[in-house]
Amino acid sequence: MSAQTATSPSPSRHAPRPGSGITFSRVLRSEWIKVTTVRSTVILIASTVLVMIGLAALTAWGYAQLAQSINDGSLPADLQAQGPGSPATDALTTPSSGLIFGQLLIASLAVVLIASEWTTGMIRSTMVAVPGRTPALLAKTVVIAAVSFLVGLLSAVVSYLIAQPILGGQDIDFALTEDGVLASIVNTGTFLALVAVISISLGILLRNTAGGVVTAVGIFFVLPVIMQLLSGLAAWVPDAARFLPGEAGNRMVAVTAAGDTLTQLQGGLVMGAWAVAFLVAALIVTKKRDV
Repeated sequence: MSAQTATSPSPSRHAPRPGSGITFSRVLRSEWIKVTTVRSTVILIASTVLVMIGLAALTAWGYAQLAQSINDGSLPADLQAQGPGSPATDALTTPSSGLIFGQLLIASLAVVLIASEWTTGMIRSTMVAVPGRTPALLAKTVVIAAVSFLVGLLSAVVSYLIAQPILGGQDIDFALTEDGVLASIVNTGTFLALVAVISISLGILLRNTAGGVVTAVGIFFVLPVIMQLLSGLAAWVPDAARFLPGEAGNRMVAVTAAGDTLTQLQGGLVMGAWAVAFLVAALIVTKKRDV
């Protein structure tokens, strides 16, 4: 055996195999497995779908009852004095009527999924496996946003199908081809996806489950109420309130736009800007802080 052969180094047994290593698709698949294999998460997602569909069915029944009262002249006098809108027009938003609770459940889920990793210390294992941090957090965000979009879209489609026979009894059912209806159904999913992005960003920023949930509730539910109470104090308050995340999201699923309210597209752009701003802030802070 020659000296060159005897002294040649042997291949390292620890050398990476071809095709191995960290890729975004693998990180994405890992986060998908985390979300879909935790029983409590699956139960919460299923509960969100059922709650949204149930609320839409109740809303459709309410519009049908209102239409019947108007048709037979039995509408109470106090409601007549308030000048109720047309049930046929109002019923167009039935598929998205479950959003009031859907966004609360999705926001809570998004915060819990990320903040719980800091609570349990699992985030350290995640960051050791993906040292760049940004791919791991982006993968978590993409997965929860995709799940939320599917939850919203599925709920809106099923709600539409269930509502039509209920509304049809009073001839106020409607087709998907009605102006704004199909966009409203799709935007139900888009809105929940953006809610998830904002909420998971809050979880990353605060690293606390209770704090993240409370902050998300404050942004989407409490802040609009405060702005409404302050609307009489200054002329700029109602204008500013239009650009809050919750109000912009509501305009995304609104079938009609009246006065100076945002259109579906404008609401989506405003809501998307909020989501991007929160996510960028979360990624920057995570890069600068220890886990």
